[in-house]
Amino acid sequence: MTLQVWTNCRIATMQGDAAHPYGLIDDAAMVVQGEHVAWVGPRRELPRQYLQQGAAQLNSTQIDTAQHDITQHDITQHDAAGALITPGLIDCHTHLVYGGNRASEFELRLQGATYEEIAKAGGGIVSTVKATRDAAAAELEAQSLPRLQRLMAEGVTTIEIKSGYGLALEHERKTLAVARALGRSNPVTVRTTFLGAHATPPEFAGRNDDYIDEVLRMLAQLHGEGLVDAVDAFCERIAFSTVQVERVFQAAQALGLPVKLHAEQLSDSGGAQLAARYGALSCDHLEWVSDDGVAAMAAAGSVAVLLPGAYYFLRETQLPPVDWLRQHKVPMAISTDCNPGSSPCTSILLMLNMACTLFRLTPEEALAGITRHAVQALGLRDRGVLAAGMRADFVLWNVAQPAELSYCFGANPLIATVYGGVMRAT
Repeated sequence: MTLQVWTNCRIATMQGDAAHPYGLIDDAAMVVQGEHVAWVGPRRELPRQYLQQGAAQLNSTQIDTAQHDITQHDITQHDAAGALITPGLIDCHTHLVYGGNRASEFELRLQGATYEEIAKAGGGIVSTVKATRDAAAAELEAQSLPRLQRLMAEGVTTIEIKSGYGLALEHERKTLAVARALGRSNPVTVRTTFLGAHATPPEFAGRNDDYIDEVLRMLAQLHGEGLVDAVDAFCERIAFSTVQVERVFQAAQALGLPVKLHAEQLSDSGGAQLAARYGALSCDHLEWVSDDGVAAMAAAGSVAVLLPGAYYFLRETQLPPVDWLRQHKVPMAISTDCNPGSSPCTSILLMLNMACTLFRLTPEEALAGITRHAVQALGLRDRGVLAAGMRADFVLWNVAQPAELSYCFGANPLIATVYGGVMRAT
């Protein structure tokens, strides 16, 4: 099994405390064995069996492993040339697979139309449903791949992709199958979430309860086909009630699937309390969540997924209650919410800056939000921090300190990404 030793770096393990922000180790070393981290710590404490002479030097802008790796006794030495290393980034809430775009609706909003008005007029999610249904699987994959590649180019190593733009069995299956295909053809880990209860399709107009019956049938079928890792729903006055969402959660629970919820984005519907009763992995958006909802999330261990791109793009004014979340010690994750209607964003680094400037998170909280807290929102335990036994997903950055990742928007200081121990340059 391949053994790699990384030195001449600073490592933000993301296992820090007030005395050790970011879990930052200056003059660090890390040992990777196969797909996992075997050891990480100060270089002076590197176990003697990992010491070798003649380490390879990494250029800060281009890496050629064929020229620069030196292997001795099955140990590959990497000199990281002073780079900052962080865990691989995790985009824990996306709708990345969809057809078409909604640029025309962007213009309408700039002219004064609200998100709800556009949705009620037949735009919004339903317009993307038509474009997604009209596209063959190969077309959907071809449209979605560049979005995924842009996220990977900023250090994303794990991503969640939701369905919810098919809203019929064959099209929800198509969307989830494309998401799985993207995971097979790229080194990134893809987790799939069934979001059949995203909107009511035209053929069920005015019959939300009947459509929820159909969602339950789709869920059972798609789970049986191995396409579903988790279940989500949109609980809102323009979508589904808590009573309707609870039926979806009950079905998911019966199948042994974890749940999450689009909650309190436009109003306080009590969705956070409902999700907490079902031990939800996360509640997402949360601009209008109440103190009771936050308390329920804290008791359930649910993660608050904040989506500054949607807040910005929709020009919202109601901020999520970050201070309440801090007081109740609810973990806060950050995500792009990549979707065509409210956050057509494929920059996780921009979300770091927006989380700080719009929501007033600290740079450390923001980085935790796309590493150790984001992984909690996906129900994974083997990544998000750099420690022995964790998956060797990590990123090399040409920055001096972690705060620079949040500070400088529009820049991409990525040098290389390592997926499961395998390095890929930009």
